[in-house]
Amino acid sequence: MSACDDQQDEFLKNEYILNLNELIMTRNYVYKEKTYQKHKLTDLSVKKSNSYVRNIYEEGGKIFTHKHGYPQFYTQILFEKGQQDIFIKTVLNDEEGISKISTCKKIEKFDDES
Repeated sequence: MSACDDQQDEFLKNEYILNLNELIMTRNYVYKEKTYQKHKLTDLSVKKSNSYVRNIYEEGGKIFTHKHGYPQFYTQILFEKGQQDIFIKTVLNDEEGISKISTCKKIEKFDDES
């Protein structure tokens, strides 16, 4: 999934690569200068471009990243197969909320190479 916009931030590049065989998600992004400076004010560890990998799993036709946080409060990124929207699932003391965080303009599917 590439050319993904964001509800709060602006990016030069923002893509999510889901490998369902290895059960990993890779996110690659490059902030636009204004967004980078905004985040740099509150977090000196912010990089203008970055990449990270998360483990994923499939449940009920949806794809989730593994839980990030504590048992009482955690977040997960949520994808629906074939859909362009990306959501964040937030759970606080068993109260669940789901919010749209991004819409991707391009979805590419790759078959396994022999």
